[in-house]
Amino acid sequence: QVRLVESGGGLVQAGGSLRLSCVASGSITRINHMGWYRQAPGKQRELVAVITSIGSTRYADSVKGRFTISSDNAKNTVYLQMNSLKPEETAVYYCNIEATSFSDGAYYAREYWGQGTQVTVSS
Repeated sequence: QVRLVESGGGLVQAGGSLRLSCVASGSITRINHMGWYRQAPGKQRELVAVITSIGSTRYADSVKGRFTISSDNAKNTVYLQMNSLKPEETAVYYCNIEATSFSDGAYYAREYWGQGTQVTVSS
């Protein structure tokens, strides 16, 4: 019932910037936190950044100072502004949202994943 649609990926030169967006739709009572993960070929998926419903943020050490996560709760949208991109950050970036929904007479907190958006950083 909950769907995440990511956008903003693409090809960028090293040192360039991209802004990713993820819009959640469906039966959402509350979004608890939103985050971005990435997975490069042959590597494990890693957390890039996360933002809570009250605006607290945390980042992977490798992106601190360069990436900024933000959200628009009214629009169920999370953004990731990526600056000074490096070639090693080429990966599929996934939106992740933990949301509470009401179903079968109870509230459930579940994680949802977007399909991913490709970010390619050229040297």
